[in-house]
Amino acid sequence: MHKRLNNNKGFALFFTVLISLLIVSGLASAVVILVYNRSKVALDSVKSSQAYYTAEAGIEDLLLKVKRNPNFPASAYSLAVSGNTAEINISEAIGGSRIITSSGNASQRIRKVRVVYSITADSVSFHYGAQVGEGGMEMGNNSRVRGNVYSNGNIVAPSGTGYIDNTLVVAGNGNKMDSISVGEDASAHTCVDSSVAGNLTYVSGGSAASCSAGGTISSQPNQIDLMPLPISSEMINEWKADASAGGIITTDMSYSTASNYLGPVQIGTPSSPKNLTIDTNGVLRITGTVYVTGNLTINNNGILTLDPASYGSLSGSVIADGLISISNNAVLNGSGLAGSYILLLSTNSSVDPASPAVYIRNNAQGAIFYASNGLIYLYNNMLAREVTGYKIKINNNAEIQYEAGLQNALFSSGPGGSWEIQSWEEVE
Repeated sequence: MHKRLNNNKGFALFFTVLISLLIVSGLASAVVILVYNRSKVALDSVKSSQAYYTAEAGIEDLLLKVKRNPNFPASAYSLAVSGNTAEINISEAIGGSRIITSSGNASQRIRKVRVVYSITADSVSFHYGAQVGEGGMEMGNNSRVRGNVYSNGNIVAPSGTGYIDNTLVVAGNGNKMDSISVGEDASAHTCVDSSVAGNLTYVSGGSAASCSAGGTISSQPNQIDLMPLPISSEMINEWKADASAGGIITTDMSYSTASNYLGPVQIGTPSSPKNLTIDTNGVLRITGTVYVTGNLTINNNGILTLDPASYGSLSGSVIADGLISISNNAVLNGSGLAGSYILLLSTNSSVDPASPAVYIRNNAQGAIFYASNGLIYLYNNMLAREVTGYKIKINNNAEIQYEAGLQNALFSSGPGGSWEIQSWEEVE
């Protein structure tokens, strides 16, 4: 009996020791697994951080390349960073912006960073086929604006009928529309001998004598508000400064051959103005804002265009303090990409038709024409995209054909303009 009790006690002790060992082993295993998992999480976190900073290193490497060369081509390449790898890609410029992506890889832990890099640009909205200042607009017989017109002065056709395909607004008390055919609605203080396909509104104190409308004819009590021209003098001065920052040429410039490039640059000085001429099949590609202190002349099949590599889908400008004269089948183009236009702007204040600020004739094509203080004279079957001036005169059969993309044109100084980071974020 005593022997059996001893055996039972021995078995109980063995069983207790075995259970204790199993419990201790289980706890030890749990501790090991916990430590391993935490070590793995810590390692993953370290590798993930390394992948992120590798991606950022790739972004910074490409930004440095683009800073040194604003025309850095769209491309993809790899960069080794302390044993890790960044795959970097930069897009073509679209709307003045380029997208840079960098994917960092640290032991198959992947982090991706994206940067939107944009050139600084001035937004100018041209909502009208023609926008006119207080000088008003004179239209020759069968002249036409294929778009809307807003004028702070009279719109008259003294020798026939002028045609405006869309809406017409003549602002300011005392101003009138006279001998104009309007394809949609029209508003003016006074209407004389005109026809309107839509509704006609005149201001109390004015009249609608001898005018017809396909819709209603009604009056309103308050004057139609004047609208300032879309480019301020401050913006014009900034563009001039952008041009002069590229250097100053102290002689007249003339081009009569192909493959010429110019800009950003100032030609002459206000105290000693110099001229720019494109003549006899000459081709000039603008690579940055050009400021001409004298006259700008383009004729005899001359071509003025924006350089695609410099402007992409952005627009650019050529500014002249003197007369801008465009004739004899001159061709004026943006970069060739959608949304890109070339603006020819004169600060000359002449309103004399014999010597206007801007004179466009003989099938000149394309471009936006702008005279901040003077007269724009469109003559002999020419075609323009948009015309804005203190005063406008459209001769017989000349035409303005508005393009909808002009509502939000972005003007850049070209490669001389500065680039800015618009956003910097991790993706995916």
